Amino acid sequence: MSTRRPPQSPNGDCTAANEEERQNLLTEHLPLVQYQARRIHDRLPRHIPIEDLVNAGVVGLMDAFRKFDSSKHVQFGSYAKFRIRGAILDSLRELDWSPRDLRRQSRRIEEAHNKLQAALGRHPTEPELALELRITLPEMHRLLRDINALEISSLRFISPDGGAEVDMTEQLSSHNGDDPLLHCLESETRGLLEQAISELPQKESMVVRLYYFEELTMKEIGIAIGVGESRVSQIHSVAVMRLKGRMADFTGARSRAKGSAAGAG
Repeated sequence: MSTRRPPQSPNGDCTAANEEERQNLLTEHLPLVQYQARRIHDRLPRHIPIEDLVNAGVVGLMDAFRKFDSSKHVQFGSYAKFRIRGAILDSLRELDWSPRDLRRQSRRIEEAHNKLQAALGRHPTEPELALELRITLPEMHRLLRDINALEISSLRFISPDGGAEVDMTEQLSSHNGDDPLLHCLESETRGLLEQAISELPQKESMVVRLYYFEELTMKEIGIAIGVGESRVSQIHSVAVMRLKGRMADFTGARSRAKGSAAGAG
């Protein structure tokens, strides 16, 4: 893909020098829109048209053109990717397409997982989790595959610092003068997430890294690790559930430590 940057107006806003240049830039970056839409669509119910995601992504791309500021020392492709992805996810959140029963089932699995982890002192296996839920392993796998779409908003956690919700797969605001990706990589929350990922079973850790950090599709991950796409979806669901629980542990530990320090003062 071209590394050419959008023309800049004197105030730093991203504007096209002329309509032809603008159209050329849009055409050059449409493959980025289609790729982001395909990655997200892989995890959605089949009745949601991928064309709707592409259209939302184009809106995000145009927004990136308008707001990009080259003085921030960020490559346009990196900036546009997160604007595109954010626009697609925002369009899905507005639909509120996920059924309530599935959300309840997701919470039920998380509660069973946390109960077993506390009792066993380790991550429970999938057969152990199915036994706790009193369902068969194939039934649980089907449920995990359906639940995978609920996590479409990506890895969102409550930060140990301040309690704010943090999306670890998105760059920080472009208003920051530093490289936002570098800022994200250096953050303590990112370090805690890396630790939590390293504690996952090997295959789950690999799926998380390939999907979120290498940006492979579910199909590409399946080829890489030698399993089917539906199995990748199941592994992803379990991994995200474990990560959310571990990050909640980190948040609780940080809050208790701060409380103790305040009491001692």
